[in-house]
Amino acid sequence: MLKNPARSAALILSLLAPSGLAAQTAENAAAAANANNPIANTEAVNFQDQYFGNLTGVEQELNQFFFRYAAPFSAFGGDWLARYTFPVVTAPDGTGGLTTGFGDLNVLAAYLFDTGNPAISFGIGPQVTVPSASEDQTGSGKWSVGLANVLFNATNPRFQWGYLLTWQASIAGDDDRKDVNLGAAQPFLFYQLGQGWYLRSSAIATYDFTNDNYTLPVGLGVGKVIKTDFAVVNLFAEPQYSVATRGDGQPEWGVFAGLNFQF
Repeated sequence: MLKNPARSAALILSLLAPSGLAAQTAENAAAAANANNPIANTEAVNFQDQYFGNLTGVEQELNQFFFRYAAPFSAFGGDWLARYTFPVVTAPDGTGGLTTGFGDLNVLAAYLFDTGNPAISFGIGPQVTVPSASEDQTGSGKWSVGLANVLFNATNPRFQWGYLLTWQASIAGDDDRKDVNLGAAQPFLFYQLGQGWYLRSSAIATYDFTNDNYTLPVGLGVGKVIKTDFAVVNLFAEPQYSVATRGDGQPEWGVFAGLNFQF
């Protein structure tokens, strides 16, 4: 298993970096390329917000603020990455208004495979969602378990790509609440502009297996990576638009923004 993938990636980038990135050091270029890696073998703290301006059939907005913490650990003879996501949700209350409260805690643990290339990360593992919501409207009321698979390819210093696939289904909880059986696919497309600036696309498509409802959004945003003495800081904003939806409560458009720290 690779002990220092960031340093190895820096070496690769120093050999491959084109003239457009010549102003950056190899280490800074590697940090910029790796800053959006969801399973980077490093500790990370993220503050992210997903705003949806209009929901189909509801004609109201929805906002989800995510606090995310990720950290590597070792177990069963291998390297893993755990990611904890705790949301604060503002959602329609069913009477024409909005209610705000804590959402459901999600915990993901991905086993990190040795791909033979330090610039390619691949992981797979379980996830669990805990019904920790403070309001009925801000959570599912169900315990759910599932799987997650993620790939991130940073072999090219200009263009990085990958995906996150997740699926979860409810196994327990409030019998009066709707069962959960949800799949999601999130592409990762990042194009480095130089000096830490980059273009991005990472809108999440979802499919509800309980009723065949879905949303298929596309996004295009911009971000800035800054390497400081204490962390790699990643600030971004990405407008998104759904090109296809089915069912009520699906987002028609939104904005995904965040402030991420890798240590």
